[in-house]
Amino acid sequence: MKEDFESLLMDSFIDNEPLEGTVVKGTVVAIEKDLAIIDVGLKTEGRVALKEFGQAGRDGTIQVGSEVEVYVDRVENAMGEAVLSREKARREESWVKLEALHAKNERVEGIIFNQVKGGFTVDLEGAVAFLPRSQVDIRPIRDIGPLMNVPQPFQILKMDKRRGNIVVSRRAILEESRAEQRSEIVQQLEEGQVVDGVVKNITDYGAFVDLGGIDGLLHVTDIAWRRVNHPTEVLQIGETIKVQIIRINHESHRISLGMKQLQADPWEGIEAKYPVQAKFTGRVTNITDYGAFVELEPGIEGLIHVSEMSWTKKNVHPGKIVSTSQEVEVVVLEVDPDKRRISLGLKQTLSNPWESFAEKYPVGSDIEGEVKNKTEFGLFIGLDGDVDGMVHLSDLDWNRSGEEALDAYNRGDIVRARVLDVDVDKERISLGIKQLGGDPYAEAGDTVRKGAVVTGTVTEVNDGGIEVQISDTDLTAFIRRSDLSRDRNDQRPERFSKGEKVDARVTQFDRKTNRISLSIKALEIAEEKEAVAQYGSSDSGASLGDILGAALKDREKN
Repeated sequence: MKEDFESLLMDSFIDNEPLEGTVVKGTVVAIEKDLAIIDVGLKTEGRVALKEFGQAGRDGTIQVGSEVEVYVDRVENAMGEAVLSREKARREESWVKLEALHAKNERVEGIIFNQVKGGFTVDLEGAVAFLPRSQVDIRPIRDIGPLMNVPQPFQILKMDKRRGNIVVSRRAILEESRAEQRSEIVQQLEEGQVVDGVVKNITDYGAFVDLGGIDGLLHVTDIAWRRVNHPTEVLQIGETIKVQIIRINHESHRISLGMKQLQADPWEGIEAKYPVQAKFTGRVTNITDYGAFVELEPGIEGLIHVSEMSWTKKNVHPGKIVSTSQEVEVVVLEVDPDKRRISLGLKQTLSNPWESFAEKYPVGSDIEGEVKNKTEFGLFIGLDGDVDGMVHLSDLDWNRSGEEALDAYNRGDIVRARVLDVDVDKERISLGIKQLGGDPYAEAGDTVRKGAVVTGTVTEVNDGGIEVQISDTDLTAFIRRSDLSRDRNDQRPERFSKGEKVDARVTQFDRKTNRISLSIKALEIAEEKEAVAQYGSSDSGASLGDILGAALKDREKN
């Protein structure tokens, strides 16, 4: 009875030992199907799945009598059995090792064994870590199959034992190794050195070339002396090419490469090869808003500025004059070897239409053309050679104002005009329509001169005065209200009527503007002075009134 009590007491002590949550050693006492029966010194044995001894490709072969470490999850479950786990035991062992390695920033070894959302799971000798997809390799890889179930090094990025989270990176290991390798390779390279490389990747701006462990950038502008719109025009991925090292940045390990530098520079001696004013044939390679580029030979391009494309098409996009790949004849206008620029002209290969017009229609010639446009300052007339001439408002009509004369014309009208001036340098042609009918002001001669007395017929009456047609001429003149009479009471336009004849004195005749001013008032004052001079010198004793009366009678007789 005493022995039974002692046995029960000892069992109670065993049960109370803090075994749960710890790793203990046990012995495999039996193997049943896919389970291992393990004795860890408790009342009953525990069962552990055999797969926990061979997880992630490890050799986990066990047999009866094998000693193993297991994690005691529970001392006794509802079935009266101990709940054991080999996987948790391995995880506990791993966490201790991993925390020590992480503290020293050392690498760990693991096996990628499964794919999950956003990445993969890695077995770190029992502890399961997360490997983000972005941390698998330096560059994105499509097929991760070759990396699965293969022991390889990783860098621990983060650990949280409370949550059981571990994040690792394979990329950090590769970058570190690559940096060491790049540093060694860069030390062996020199600027100006010619090496072989393999085209690894192609972008819009160039190609990355593998120089045997380190990449260099071959910019699109350094592929060839000629224009290369895209690297794929010249290069293919996987192709082996010969390049020259242009620049090396030893701090960033960036290497700039060139292919064209291995060929002769076509710009050497360019001025002798393409003299100014010489004609050449080239191919249009590119068209922009400001002009077109023409390839004269591989590596040599010149620009035809939009202003040098056509004599007459001034506001037209270059793409409407030339097209890409078109063969064109050009004239060299300027060569700048320092800036590697050649200015070309397309219109210079054709005759200057303004020079041709001046030769065919000298000043004084009469021409015919279509009204192309009406503006506030005149008419534009289409002429031979696809050029335009302008008739200014002042050259439309001798007698009517420019605005009045302009209303008589419409776009599309065919008109005749006289060539007044041709300015080849400014590309301007001045025309006149009124000059076709002769100059009535010149034909009037001495009849209409300042101080002369003329007779005119009233053609229009308005508040400001009257307009009259000067007799025996095609000229019109205006008499202002203040010039209608010496007497202020008679300075009323309404006392005149259309068709009435009046005498007036010419007070102004401006040949530059062809403007004539008449005055009845000035005539009256002049006649009064003349009468005073004529009659005032006699000894008749007549009064001033008598003298004026006699002068008026003489005027009426005349």
